[in-house]
Amino acid sequence: MIRISPAAIPFATLLLATPAAARDTPSPDRLRGSVEKLVSFGTRHSLSSATDPKRGIGAARNWVASEFERIGAACGGCITVERLQRRFVNARAPNGVVIEDVLGIQRGTDPNRFIIVGGHIDSRVSDVMDVTSDAPGANDDASGVALVLEAARILSKEKFAANIVYVAFSGEEQGLLGATLLAETAKARGWQVDAMLNNDIVGNSIGQNGLRVADRVRVFSEGVRASESLAEAMERRAIGGEDDGPSRALAKAIDGIADTLPGKFDVFVDRRPDRFGRGGDHEPFLRQGYPAVRFTVGAENWDRQHQDLRTENGRVYGDTIEGMDFPYLARVTAINVATIAQLAAAPAAPAGVSVAGELTRDTNVAWQPVPGATRYKIHWRRNDKPAWTDDREVAGATQLVLKEVSVDDHFFGVSAIGPNGAESIVTFAGRAPRR
Repeated sequence: MIRISPAAIPFATLLLATPAAARDTPSPDRLRGSVEKLVSFGTRHSLSSATDPKRGIGAARNWVASEFERIGAACGGCITVERLQRRFVNARAPNGVVIEDVLGIQRGTDPNRFIIVGGHIDSRVSDVMDVTSDAPGANDDASGVALVLEAARILSKEKFAANIVYVAFSGEEQGLLGATLLAETAKARGWQVDAMLNNDIVGNSIGQNGLRVADRVRVFSEGVRASESLAEAMERRAIGGEDDGPSRALAKAIDGIADTLPGKFDVFVDRRPDRFGRGGDHEPFLRQGYPAVRFTVGAENWDRQHQDLRTENGRVYGDTIEGMDFPYLARVTAINVATIAQLAAAPAAPAGVSVAGELTRDTNVAWQPVPGATRYKIHWRRNDKPAWTDDREVAGATQLVLKEVSVDDHFFGVSAIGPNGAESIVTFAGRAPRR
């Protein structure tokens, strides 16, 4: 294995990532303050007032924009605000509605690569068309927006290779409209989205009927890409890549990053795109072919989701702040922050990863060079294992022959590592092109 001397690494490059031990930790009090402020707008229904200065989604969006501006001013303008708008018409907006996403964009040294972290700002009650009733939306999804703001505050103090986009989506409850707007905008602008982290309902540890789950968060991911063509599906079937698509690789990376953090807070890698029969703001990004996952609490409380505020037979309904656990939300935030920091500081994931080794006991792994990578990590595992079990690092090469590791009985992948030690997600190896 070839190693890079620290003396050979440019000092400016070493500044691209701050060790996790030196980074601020998410504050439960600040998270609570953000949720309380969002709840104070009464309703944040996507069809509520866009102009009232105190009540409705317009006031809430203005406040989030002002928070991004405040954070950006504190870091010398490192975060700029953009407000994307588009008019949508559908069954939940029959008269049309202007959907607006509020973005805080932290520019990196690579103008092409992007990491997106988001939560939806809109809220609702039992009737999705009820625009006037109070809809506090404390956990669904002020929790996700508060997480995004806290991540921006912490990470704005560092410099990264990739651009980071912090976003408060509108229109989630009306059909994932804001996420569709940003995903399609990213595609139109030619962004290389390395990861999209959707945080939706991430702030409670007490689930339905009092079930307490305070030691883990679920991360949902697709295994098979929603965007793949029939030819790509046939190739994926041929190589056995059902559990190693980019979004699944992202979820596995998040799981590994969480394991390095203090406190033994687990990531439950849930092997489906979302909860059974349900969806979220990561899905429009999946349709565009981007790696995207959803964070959600370990145990949901459905009495506190999409409910009119009421008490029936002693049972409390409604998404109010009393149902939240802010130390829990802080731990979910910490996983997001660590993931964004690693992926934004790392090189892009390798492309063109392939293996060859038919009719031999050895396997040749090859990949394309990645800008900014100083070395690569080759991963492999037996075909009956769900997680990588072995790895080897190489520098100055774009292929490696693994002796006595059969291509028939193993899966392979490659990640890229920068001079600061930050590692990309793993790209699963396909078949080498036939000559």
